[in-house]
Amino acid sequence: MIEKGTKCVKQKRKKGSIDIPFLTIMLVMLIFGLIMVFSASAPSAFYQEGDKLYYIKRQLIFSAIGFVAMFVTMRMDLRIIKQFSGVLCIISFALLLLVLVIGSSGGGAQRWLAIGPIRFQPSELAKFALIFYFAKRISEQPKNTIQNFTRGLLPYIGIIGAFVGVMILQDHLSGAVVIFISSMIVLLAGGANLLHFAVMGGIGVVALIPAALLESYRFKRLLAFWDPFADKLGDGYQIIQGLYAIASGGLFGLGLGQSRQKFLYIPEAHNDYIYAIICEELGFVGALAVAILFLLLVTRGIYIAIHAPNTFTRLSVFGVISVIGLQYIVNVGVVTASIPNTGMQLPFFSAGGSSLIFIMAAMGVVLNVSQYISTGGKKAAEKEKAL
Repeated sequence: MIEKGTKCVKQKRKKGSIDIPFLTIMLVMLIFGLIMVFSASAPSAFYQEGDKLYYIKRQLIFSAIGFVAMFVTMRMDLRIIKQFSGVLCIISFALLLLVLVIGSSGGGAQRWLAIGPIRFQPSELAKFALIFYFAKRISEQPKNTIQNFTRGLLPYIGIIGAFVGVMILQDHLSGAVVIFISSMIVLLAGGANLLHFAVMGGIGVVALIPAALLESYRFKRLLAFWDPFADKLGDGYQIIQGLYAIASGGLFGLGLGQSRQKFLYIPEAHNDYIYAIICEELGFVGALAVAILFLLLVTRGIYIAIHAPNTFTRLSVFGVISVIGLQYIVNVGVVTASIPNTGMQLPFFSAGGSSLIFIMAAMGVVLNVSQYISTGGKKAAEKEKAL
């Protein structure tokens, strides 16, 4: 449909081909990630499970499920995603609340729901559900409504606050930060007043400070970040071992598969701290390669967002790409001891099922949107289709 005043005229949508550069970069990252998961996880898998292939076999299964999810969202009518984004948002919030009641714990935090042998993090769904819902609301509101603080921006802030609050109760501060910042990016891209944005962003940061300080274990992490060697066998242990891995990698690394720190020195070597193993085995060159891949993916994603056919698709892609970029920044910041230690996976590289599956489903949405910009000669009016 093309919007014309208050009337809607039906018109068949024309699709081009998916964005091959974006897909290629994503596949390279996924393959690179699978190689590193196998390398980083083999010792701990053999020690804990008696099978050095345990984690890579699981990751291959998750990748296959992720490909199915990506194919579905890539072929899905975008109007369906838009129509049910509110329902998806409510479901994700309900699941976050359910985690507080019957959730399972791991790594000192209660973030998972377990159904038999299947365990997943609702926060991974919430990140993208909130983005699609905000994109829908902004696209359906009269132009510049979001620039009005009371009627425009404040309802969004309330929703963000509810999600962030529940995630803090789950001891998932890093996830709360990603949801907060990525949602703010969507609002800013949607036309929010920059002054309102800055004020609310400042309030959000201030609100997170007591959340980081009041819990004793978070305060200890801050102290460990300030001086990890003050408690080198306790809270500073993982930070120190990660830095040892990075330092020993040098320029070209020790060689693929030759890491020493992965032999049960670094906790979560195949998960949150896989970047340290990449640095140790592939050196600065490998770390730079990862950085370039993320930069290319984010840059290409922004290109797709800028040329998206309408407000909903543009904001959706901006939001998805912001989540990927933010998780990279947080993960690398933690591993390099640039920011306090907090659990955050490296997209496409860290082992984990729910994170990879939902990220690949989100990549399918980006590829879906890219089909409508491949024939760049269309007029702007023809691009404003109500998807």
